Amino acid sequence: MSKIILITGASSGFGRLAAEALAKAGHTVYASMREIAGRNAPEVAKIAAFSKENGVDLRTVELDVLSQDSVDAAASKLIGESGRIDVLIHNAGHMVFGPAEAFTPEQLAQLYDVNVLSTQRVNRAVLPHLRRQKQGLVVWVSSSSSAGGTPPYLAPYFAAKAGMDAMAVVYARELSRWGIETSIIVPGAFTGGTNHFAHSGRPADEARVAEYEAGPYAGFGAQVQKAFAAIVPPDADASAVADAIVGVVDTPFGKRPFRVHIDPTEDGANVGFTVLDRLRSEMLHRVGLSDVLIPRVLV
Repeated sequence: MSKIILITGASSGFGRLAAEALAKAGHTVYASMREIAGRNAPEVAKIAAFSKENGVDLRTVELDVLSQDSVDAAASKLIGESGRIDVLIHNAGHMVFGPAEAFTPEQLAQLYDVNVLSTQRVNRAVLPHLRRQKQGLVVWVSSSSSAGGTPPYLAPYFAAKAGMDAMAVVYARELSRWGIETSIIVPGAFTGGTNHFAHSGRPADEARVAEYEAGPYAGFGAQVQKAFAAIVPPDADASAVADAIVGVVDTPFGKRPFRVHIDPTEDGANVGFTVLDRLRSEMLHRVGLSDVLIPRVLV
């Protein structure tokens, strides 16, 4: 059955690939992004052309995940046009790169805002509709760094993604009694098909960066990026993440996986998350709340 899907951060990267793949799979997809009449106007035109050329229903909607007013307006637009929202995909995110000490607390707070608080804004706008429908799906694009390899110089990003993953797990339990499923997509490192390093933020304290680069960490930033490139197989395709999202959306209710790993580097996150998720599930069994592990069928 065709679904109405909202995906955040869909101007490029995983979000754009997923939006196009979901539309090709027969769904009505709202690819959300900021400044659709400004900076992202060229992307809006490309999406419109893609929709026409492929005979699919791929739309754009203005949505700034840092603004509750913008998020609320986007949700209202979807409901007004389509009458419902079936699937919410949390994809918007931002990476920073450099020694952790060189970032100001304000920069860390901003990164947390983009990667974690943004999901709360979108949830507060969309979840009431899913609860009234008594069925839905929330997909979270996490990161293997939350339970796998964590190289230096990416601490702020890793910490933010870990926070988002923790939110996803708890939300899954709270939404299950409303008939709402959760699937967490866990991509590993991809050096192509995304804008992670190209658009990554820089440390504010360049003096501290210079201290690192003049000391035992001389040239370390380039070394880390080179190391990433070395362990990612040359045929690693970021579209595999989009395909995984399509697979989850197209899986019948009650049979969707809680986590899906797409990690060409095999950094061990699949093992780490298996242990973490089992510990969390066993605790719910111990306290008599095991029913929240399985979404209820309410319709």
